[in-house]
Amino acid sequence: MDLLLDTHTLIWFFNADEQLSTTAKNLVEEPTNKCFVSIASIWEMGIKTSLNKLEMRGSLTQVAEFMTENAIELLPITFDHVQQLTALPFYHRDPFDRIIIAQAHVENLVLVTKDLIFTQYAASTAWD
Repeated sequence: MDLLLDTHTLIWFFNADEQLSTTAKNLVEEPTNKCFVSIASIWEMGIKTSLNKLEMRGSLTQVAEFMTENAIELLPITFDHVQQLTALPFYHRDPFDRIIIAQAHVENLVLVTKDLIFTQYAASTAWD
């Protein structure tokens, strides 16, 4: 299965946070699954850490190393993703989440997220 980790999913996996569901953790750790993280998530994490609105157990450099160690690939934002974004209804106003939803649609990825609003976009999600 090809997965796109929502920002909180990556943070909780990186921090070994108990808020990460067992299902989500198992999906990410399953070696036959291919995991991606949007560059938008890294951007969001960078903004929030610089504003002291996010605490992590390490730096963004350590997050990058952790992603490599766990075979989590970075997904760039492409023109097709932005075009898909412009077609999305405004159920969700968060620009980071909107681009992640668009990327999941274009790339046919299952979103690993606790955010139930993602399902309003007919996105395939996994959590519990």
